[in-house]
Amino acid sequence: MSDSRERLVVVGGDAAGMSAASQARRLKGPDELEIVAFERGHFTSYSACGIPYWVGGQVSERDELIARTPQEHRERAIDLRTRTEVVAIDPERRRVRSRVLDGPGRGTEEWTGYDKLVIATGARPVRPPLPGIDAPGVHGVQTLDDGQALLDTLEGTPGRRAVVVGGGYIGVEMAEAMINRGYEVTVVNRGKEPMSTLDPDMGRLVHDAMSWLGITMVNDTEVTEIRTGDDGQVRAVVTADGEYPADVVILGLGVRPETGLARAAGLPLGAYGGLLTDLGMRVRGHDDIWAGGDCVEVLDLVSGQERHVALGTHANKHGQIIGTNVGGGYATFPGVVGTAVSKVCDLEIARTGLREKDARAVGLRFVTATIESTSRAGYYPGAQLMTVKMLAEHRTGRLLGVQIVGRESAAKRVDIAAVALTAGMTVEQMTALDLGYAPPFSPVWDPVLVAARKAVRAVREAGW
Repeated sequence: MSDSRERLVVVGGDAAGMSAASQARRLKGPDELEIVAFERGHFTSYSACGIPYWVGGQVSERDELIARTPQEHRERAIDLRTRTEVVAIDPERRRVRSRVLDGPGRGTEEWTGYDKLVIATGARPVRPPLPGIDAPGVHGVQTLDDGQALLDTLEGTPGRRAVVVGGGYIGVEMAEAMINRGYEVTVVNRGKEPMSTLDPDMGRLVHDAMSWLGITMVNDTEVTEIRTGDDGQVRAVVTADGEYPADVVILGLGVRPETGLARAAGLPLGAYGGLLTDLGMRVRGHDDIWAGGDCVEVLDLVSGQERHVALGTHANKHGQIIGTNVGGGYATFPGVVGTAVSKVCDLEIARTGLREKDARAVGLRFVTATIESTSRAGYYPGAQLMTVKMLAEHRTGRLLGVQIVGRESAAKRVDIAAVALTAGMTVEQMTALDLGYAPPFSPVWDPVLVAARKAVRAVREAGW
């Protein structure tokens, strides 16, 4: 190093990376710790989860999604270099190689040494090698730059037909965005039902609701080609079963950990391609390297297996933990239970814990209970139907997972189950939970507790 200070290098300028840098700066001043951060995009510390709502018009300005600008980070004594991509990591010599992407120094490369390194490279959208996949009018929506490119296309395209490829979280949220913009929307999905994060019986409820909203659902089929016109612009999405006209195509096929740099550097990766870390988010086998956010795998507290979960909530927690440890404190990330919520128009979708196939995959025997209830007392105006499905372990009755599909006030009820899962509660213990009640907010028996009561009966009938 050029002076007696330690140098922290951060690769990736969004949630995990800049949370780590900011927390480390809170604990150590510039006279103790130099911080250099590299970000290949134009923006830092933004909500990627908000992009569908920006595209759909619920969020009016792009900058509303930005929590802290590059200049604000620099004012906190962080040497943040945007439009600069790290192209190599050299753990043996403790250095990274970066390349300038824009400006007078475009193409320039240099090595930067580090005492401590944070890898927060995020995830990349799945983009299958199909004919026409890179044609104008085909968009992923992972970054703010992606969102801006999609909006530019929408403003410059007279047609009003959108095809969304993929029926997961990104797919249903982008379907809603395009409906809100007045487009005719088709969702092409390889699964038997949309939302493969749910069991198929719960996914069917999402399918029915999306169809009722005017979205054409095409399930259980593979896209084989993105067809273009003579001008090179996208014109249709082709599957084995048919062809669907399109003026714009949005890819919602999920993401994979962006760990090409880590793989090339010989760092340990898991079954999903994500970096493996210890409880303090330190890369296993490397005392001076940490990793967090969408590029890592985390422990599933229910199944006991490592898994890849790309959520901003976890990324920000990882960053806080890394920054605390880099700054001389102590913090750990114990794991996740797999909680996620989403919506398509007024339909709310939630899950936590294991699906049926997840439980089978780790050798768990289980029972299920599915109930229909309402969000408020049935006689109170505005009560909405919701369906709750619960999985409990055979014999022990331990809660394994919950899925909820409904309308107003449905999704956030999953937080009850998330806490119960984290605490290792049984479904019988859940029935005694002291939840808030008043007719405007809940029936006397909350829907989650109704499902727990039915799950208790299923466990007993299975031979508790």
